[in-house]
Amino acid sequence: MQPATAASATAGNRVQMPRIALAGNPNTGKTSLFNRLTGANARVGNYPGVTVEREIGKWNLGSRTVEVMDVPGAYSLAARSAEEQVAIRSVFGLDPGEPRPALVVVVIDATQLVRNLYFAMQLIEARVPVVLALNLIDVARAQGSPPDRQRVEDILGVPVVAVSAATGEGLEPLARAVERVLVRPDEGRSVATWRYPRALEKDVDRLAALVAAWSPEEAKALGRWALLSVDVEDELVDIPEVVRKEVTNVRRQAEAAGRDIDAELIGTRYSWLDAQDFGIRGTADTGFTEAVDRFLLHPLWGGLTFLLTMGVLFQALFSWSDPAISAIEATFAWLATHVHNALPDGVVNDFLVQGVINGAGSVVVFLPQIMLLFFLLGFLEDSGYMARVAFLVDRLMKSLGLHGRAFVPMLSGYACAVPAIMATRTLERQRDRVLTMMVVPLMSCSARLPVYTLIISALFPPNTKFFGFIPAPAFMMVFMYVFSTTMALTAAAVLGRTMLKGPKVPLLLELPPYRVPRLATVVRQMWMRAKTFLTEAGTTILACTVVLWALLAFPRHPLLSHDYNADRAAISASTDPTSDASELAADHRAALDAVDAAETAEKLQKSYGGQLGHLVEPLIRPLGFDWKIGVGLVGAFAAREVFVSTMGVVYGIGADQDEQSVPLRERIRGEKRDDGTPVYTPLVGLSLMIFFALSAQCMSTLAVVRRESRSWKWPAFLFAYMTVLAWCFSFVVYQGGKALGF
Repeated sequence: MQPATAASATAGNRVQMPRIALAGNPNTGKTSLFNRLTGANARVGNYPGVTVEREIGKWNLGSRTVEVMDVPGAYSLAARSAEEQVAIRSVFGLDPGEPRPALVVVVIDATQLVRNLYFAMQLIEARVPVVLALNLIDVARAQGSPPDRQRVEDILGVPVVAVSAATGEGLEPLARAVERVLVRPDEGRSVATWRYPRALEKDVDRLAALVAAWSPEEAKALGRWALLSVDVEDELVDIPEVVRKEVTNVRRQAEAAGRDIDAELIGTRYSWLDAQDFGIRGTADTGFTEAVDRFLLHPLWGGLTFLLTMGVLFQALFSWSDPAISAIEATFAWLATHVHNALPDGVVNDFLVQGVINGAGSVVVFLPQIMLLFFLLGFLEDSGYMARVAFLVDRLMKSLGLHGRAFVPMLSGYACAVPAIMATRTLERQRDRVLTMMVVPLMSCSARLPVYTLIISALFPPNTKFFGFIPAPAFMMVFMYVFSTTMALTAAAVLGRTMLKGPKVPLLLELPPYRVPRLATVVRQMWMRAKTFLTEAGTTILACTVVLWALLAFPRHPLLSHDYNADRAAISASTDPTSDASELAADHRAALDAVDAAETAEKLQKSYGGQLGHLVEPLIRPLGFDWKIGVGLVGAFAAREVFVSTMGVVYGIGADQDEQSVPLRERIRGEKRDDGTPVYTPLVGLSLMIFFALSAQCMSTLAVVRRESRSWKWPAFLFAYMTVLAWCFSFVVYQGGKALGF
């Protein structure tokens, strides 16, 4: 964590209106309240230096307008996750170039008062001006256990307002309270009445001098924060090394003396909270939640419900988005056709059609799956079910080094890695997000399916049986999915214990009460994610598509080995005028198409992409691949399924081939090497499918990893380790199969 600098003050002077931070625990309705206060006047960006999105909007208090920043949900100011690091940076104004908030509105779930007040206590300790918003007050009343607003205010010594983001109740009193604290900040400050053990206070005094450079007024509060935030095994917490070393010394000395610093800090706060009378006279009616949880958290029925829910989500990503995807593809195909027909043939025509329009189409085509995934995830999260999902699968995922919430992104990877990687935002720790991003691309996405289908249908006849009764095509398809899933889980276990090793953090999970999802909030979050993808990852994908087009389209006029124009002239000259007109036209067109396809194939071979295929041939020959497959692998970077149409061009039968194309399958079966042996055998086919299952043949995936990680390091590592993994496994399969006589 970096200290505030002069840049902060300068930035603060430029801001024409005070900034209000809206902070609190997850699942308190904070974002709903933000939407109520700001309406549509919000802008989305990222906090400096981390991949955590923030929203900033304007709130009209009546006499003035203020800027409201929605701080990520955090259970405390102990910076163990990226969200918690952002929370403390935001409320203390520690980010260079960012103004310090004039006050913090702490959103409290009125149905979970004591647990939510822990976060507020840390701000009160730090003398930060605060206003507490008791949200969900209508729900607390319905449950028969609303807290007494006045008693909460008297005990904590700061303004407290009862509100409901769902109904709009209490928004005017909240605005008045904020205005008062803006004018008289001391009204939002309080003196902490809880007392820590003397030994702990001595430890804090040792740290206070070191952290005073960040914010002198809160030196002791920041010292307590540092004691909880620094873990000697966790390098993700961005603080000066001198503070890290001193915290390590303090904790080791305390441990040698038989003290537990965590218990002293956390226990003191909760003991004080438990001793207070906040005027909660009734008992919350949680009968419905408990009854549903008995079913949904049951080892059998809960597991079956979970599988059914994930099946629906999986089916939605595969099938429900298909009409929208088809419509987008048809729209861009129509646009490409009209632009092609409107412009003369040449490099400009090809650039606009094949580079720009097709490139833009390759970006927009992801939108249906991204929007559907985040709509369904938002719906499940808002209802309270996603916390139960994490609880159910946490034990299995933890054994692999993954977080329980990583299951949903990994499952989504079967449909498409792009939205699946974006879904890793539901994970709290940066380490968990990165680890999940590194293994999601190993799940067999739908783009690999056309490649599997082509190879299996061409090289594994249906009359071939495995184990005497299982048809070869069905067995091979199931095998590829089982293989990719096993490799993804194995990679998670290995990376989680080596390169991405992190401290074992227990699953601290809130099981919120079930609620009816707020459709407006879900749709708004879905649209934010879609817009972010288009403006950030989409631009990288488009640029890569244009580069790939240039590789396969240049040089424009290579020296060809054959005079194809002479062939066309000969075809026209040999036409028999006595033939039937329709048959003549069909034969004439077919002959010309064959010449065009042969010319296109040779141009592709001599393009920069074709030359690259020849260049990598020595590297891929041990896998059973020739240079033509190498060209297909280059073309597959646009999207894995492009491999099929690229191979159609390479073999001179046209780019309009798909995995069900009979000419392409026949050409694959009949392709021969110079010595007359077949290029494609079942062993080569298996080696090729293994390579596609494990390699990072998708620039869209690499682009979205770059966007989500905010670094080129992780996409570079992803590409390197997956490529090496794919080569090694394909090598073992092909060379091992040859050694066994296959």
